[in-house]
Amino acid sequence: MTFFHKDAQLEKLGDRILEATWAEFPGLARNQIALTWVVYDPPVPVNTGGALSSEEFWKYPVRGFSYRGVERIFPASIVKLFYLVAVQEWLEQGMIQTSSELERAIRDMIIDSSNDATSLVLDVLTGTTSGPELPPGPFETWQLQRNIVNRYFQSLGWTEMETINVNQKPWGDGPYGRERAFLGEMRENRNMVTTNATARLIHSIVGGVAVSSGRSQAMMGLMKRSLHPEDDEAPDEENQVRGFLGGGLPPNAQLWSKAGWTSQVRHDAAYIELPSRHPYLLIVFTEGKANSKNKAILPFVSQQVVAAMDSLT
Repeated sequence: MTFFHKDAQLEKLGDRILEATWAEFPGLARNQIALTWVVYDPPVPVNTGGALSSEEFWKYPVRGFSYRGVERIFPASIVKLFYLVAVQEWLEQGMIQTSSELERAIRDMIIDSSNDATSLVLDVLTGTTSGPELPPGPFETWQLQRNIVNRYFQSLGWTEMETINVNQKPWGDGPYGRERAFLGEMRENRNMVTTNATARLIHSIVGGVAVSSGRSQAMMGLMKRSLHPEDDEAPDEENQVRGFLGGGLPPNAQLWSKAGWTSQVRHDAAYIELPSRHPYLLIVFTEGKANSKNKAILPFVSQQVVAAMDSLT
């Protein structure tokens, strides 16, 4: 049972968006894209500055559309959103203490999508470190500790979190030593999430109920993206707007997002506000080497959703 309910209007519009995308990009196979789209009808329960309690917020019904929304897909840097929420929970509960280095790493993990920063965050979250291979006993303890983030998300009782795996560090060249052993011979233990799980996570953040209202607002601050080129100093390979969902938005839109990409996948997860339209979540994952290099697919999907939003107001 997902946190959103299906809606005939969104089903029709969602199918139309996907058909337009496949027509525009015939190299994108039907099993190489997953999408979750959630619309916030008035009274809008999100981005309220923490006005709603958690109990009130989860009572608000929201409608959505998903295509392959429960398929487990390698998330690339989208996983950093899960580590962001987890580290805020640990700080809130006093399980870890903040420091200037940890705060710097949290910021760089989301704003710049730094893998090195994420490595520190996951070390702090789990009390583990990378290094040489370990003997069986210590390695078993190390693996148990590394899985604490998985246990946290499963403890929330959200259906969407039941199938995800978020226990691996993101890498440039790849893991070595105990990290490679933990990944598994066939990489069977790699990170895997769904667009529905990602949507629920962001839904809780923009709803102000992820950890606490103050921490949710702080997370929103890290996810905020400028759509004005003059504000953007990131080179193309590190840019999280151009070539992603933000690339298909009008300049007067507001965007909070986290992108992820490798040589095999290209993803984006966003909360978007457009003038005179309903706010919405849009999570799009694409797979395949050719598609990961194609910087036109995600902006195209985003443009199609913007056009569809006109018919909802």
